[in-house]
Amino acid sequence: MKIIETRQRSPLLIAQLTDLWEKSVRATHLFLSATEIQKIKTYIKPALNEIPHLIIAENEQNIPVAFMGIAEHMIEMLFVTPEQRGHGLGRRLIQYGIANYAIEEVAVNEQNPQAKGFYERMGFEVYKRTDHDEQGNPYPILYMKLQN
Repeated sequence: MKIIETRQRSPLLIAQLTDLWEKSVRATHLFLSATEIQKIKTYIKPALNEIPHLIIAENEQNIPVAFMGIAEHMIEMLFVTPEQRGHGLGRRLIQYGIANYAIEEVAVNEQNPQAKGFYERMGFEVYKRTDHDEQGNPYPILYMKLQN
């Protein structure tokens, strides 16, 4: 696996990452209905194009298998294909982000305890909770800071 930062965001890459996002969300965000996933998906392409730092893990065939988006020392998105979960890619991406972008924070859905546990193992602790996500939907968000 190789980790790259991309500034070139071709339509093909955005389509690959959107597909990766959807597979990851269907495997991990069990609290979302299929209709809700499709609604959220409409935000993904613009988010991928606008995120300041887009870091991608590619397999040997140069196909994206995980990605992370960073803005102002915060992980805005981190998704791994279901097939690659548990193989250290999320850890490698976070370590890359800490080393290269001084990542300090992440926001995670409270209803995704696997993600919360993962970030806790990476050294993050909850410091704030909201009852709704950024779009006003009733999905509580936990804001976590990296503890040194």
